[in-house]
Amino acid sequence: MAGTTPGTPGTPRVLRAMNDRAALDLLLEHGPLSRTRIGKLTGLSKPTASQLLARLEAAGLVVATGTTEGRPGPNAQLYAVNARAAYAAGLDVNQQRIRAAVADITGTIVGEYELRTPGRSSSGVVRQVTDALDGAAEAAGITRAEVRRLVIGTPGAFDPATGRLRYASHLPGWHSPTLLEELAAVLPMPFEYENDVNLVAVAEQRVGAARGHDDFALLWNQEGLGAALVLGGRLHRGFTGGAGEVGFLPVPGTPLVRQVTKANSGGYQELAGVQAVPRIARAVGIDTPEQPYVPVASSLLGHAATAHGEDPRYAELLDRYAERVATGLASIVAVLDPELIVLSGDVLVAGGEPLRARVQSELADLAASRPRLVLSAVPARPVLRGALETALATTRDEVFDTSR
Repeated sequence: MAGTTPGTPGTPRVLRAMNDRAALDLLLEHGPLSRTRIGKLTGLSKPTASQLLARLEAAGLVVATGTTEGRPGPNAQLYAVNARAAYAAGLDVNQQRIRAAVADITGTIVGEYELRTPGRSSSGVVRQVTDALDGAAEAAGITRAEVRRLVIGTPGAFDPATGRLRYASHLPGWHSPTLLEELAAVLPMPFEYENDVNLVAVAEQRVGAARGHDDFALLWNQEGLGAALVLGGRLHRGFTGGAGEVGFLPVPGTPLVRQVTKANSGGYQELAGVQAVPRIARAVGIDTPEQPYVPVASSLLGHAATAHGEDPRYAELLDRYAERVATGLASIVAVLDPELIVLSGDVLVAGGEPLRARVQSELADLAASRPRLVLSAVPARPVLRGALETALATTRDEVFDTSR
């Protein structure tokens, strides 16, 4: 019989690696733990837990962080994941700026930077990416070369067949067919790219309102209207990466837009996007600026969420806008039948529970199934949080693998 090679499932090396990873995941979840506590949570004996911790400490993956002083019984040494074992980075790109952040292996953000990009040459995208990344790395006290992995979030999606960005004509300089090759030539680490709304869904699934859910849809309304779809626990991107571009969705109440990718607009965007909120406000007698900017729409809906019981105009604003949001959601529900829908983005979140409840009620009349609607539970910069969570997941798989 042939001998068992190292790394074969069931061998001591693989079993040790599995125990190592289980312990590291527990430390990430719970914070500092004692040897005894790790043993209880993993089911390992005290000697085995001691060997495990010694192994991880020697590998630079855990560090001693103090003792259980102040608790009943003798003091015990506490151990935690070594935050400096590796770093990952994320970028959140839109037409006005690039936000960058670096997180240590525990997920703690240790450096952030924002690069304003209006008016910059569209040919300087590679420089913008490296400047933003370097700014965040410098804020973290590390160099670009110390970042293990980068995830870049943009509107639209890179077509896997051509490598070109689609569905985001408003993002100058990002449509070059050689952009990904140029980035690979200057970045010292592996990088991934992902649709920004998909990254928001990742953030909600990992740390937000969709934790524990394998089938859900997320509706995002900020500068643009979009959706992300998670089916069977995985993002559904579609053949060209365009799944979730619901701003183009034809809906009742708006003209039919042809050649939507050239027009960069569509029915649902016109019906319920950021520009719709000031229009509805003026129609119900609320004096408001002409600009359909996110702060204007968010301010109107935020005020409506608190004043709807006192001022009938704001109640009418919420009613009309909820009907528009539910109109597009009804089509999404009819096709996907999701368990949960997360409402995200500054415009929807500003409406709070009064808007969510109205959309839920309207959707119950328009759709055959009745998914539960919830508001986003990722409080700040969800695109960036999703980029970091995506980068960290792969980084941890690589760094925490002690079987090699």
